[in-house]
Amino acid sequence: MGDLMTDEVLTVSSATPSAAVAGLFARHGINGVPVVGEDDHVVGLISASDLPSRSAATVGGMMSSPAVTVYAEQTVAEAARVMARRGCERLPVIDDEERLVGMVTRRDLLGFFLRPDAEVVMRIRDGILGEILRVQADAVQVHVLDGVVVLTGRLPQQSLIRIALALTSQTEGVVAVVNRISVETDGTHSPKRPGTAS
Repeated sequence: MGDLMTDEVLTVSSATPSAAVAGLFARHGINGVPVVGEDDHVVGLISASDLPSRSAATVGGMMSSPAVTVYAEQTVAEAARVMARRGCERLPVIDDEERLVGMVTRRDLLGFFLRPDAEVVMRIRDGILGEILRVQADAVQVHVLDGVVVLTGRLPQQSLIRIALALTSQTEGVVAVVNRISVETDGTHSPKRPGTAS
């Protein structure tokens, strides 16, 4: 994240008048900034969506707190997963002492990390499911949207499901994995009850 982040970050304090924030957004063409306290510690985040929904004289009464943050040494994949899970559009980047050192947006992450959805589908379907696990072509369906992978289908063993999920999550371009694979239950080998027709 230290390599990807923007290190020149506009900030406000909790005492900043709320009326000044809208002007800040308009002047700089942004829609969110971190709120910092003493020693540049991130205490919250304020975005354009907070302005009309909350009436308060200062940022402190409008900001989202605590802010969702990532550390500068975290990987791009880890940050992308945090962003996907929490539904964030931007993440303040902090150092080991939890001081603000940068900012990363969803656009930054997607531009760096994501691969075309069709390419991700091919890597998972052909590479992982086909070549590595050697499952039948129609056993698991792979759907990808903006790096979020949904796996649907059936596999004969729980261990295969765990391997498929682990390998998929490590695939370049994957932000998150939704598991909808279940274990096969094959009734054709169940013992027949007495008196049943063959």
